[in-house]
Amino acid sequence: MYTKSIEIRWADLDPNFHLRHSVYYDYGAYARICFLEEHGLNAAFMAKNHFGPILFREECVFRKEIRLGDSITIDLQLLKARQDQGRWAIQHRIVKNDGVLAAVITVEGAWIDVLQRKLTVPPESVRQVFENMPRSEQFEWIT
Repeated sequence: MYTKSIEIRWADLDPNFHLRHSVYYDYGAYARICFLEEHGLNAAFMAKNHFGPILFREECVFRKEIRLGDSITIDLQLLKARQDQGRWAIQHRIVKNDGVLAAVITVEGAWIDVLQRKLTVPPESVRQVFENMPRSEQFEWIT
């Protein structure tokens, strides 16, 4: 399992003193980028190879409110993927205070050739990273 701890900032809160809805999505992006960077897929690598990730859909199901002072972690699991890793879905669970599920974020995405502005199959090194990404119990191959 891949997990990141997150520190809640004052700026992350809304007028009701709980986490703003858009911050959940920021935390999901943070976890995905951290995972990619830790596996050698940083912005420089993507720029050199003329590709990058794009999202088609992003959804968050809010379960419990998160407040300043809560201890939170976010995980990352591959939910769906094509065999060539050209399209994929990733799910994050945000857990607070030692085990309380606060939110579930699901994103569906693909890779784009940034020069041609068309969907593409990623380089072999990207496929290897995605093939070794932690998988959800509900993981399925897509066509």
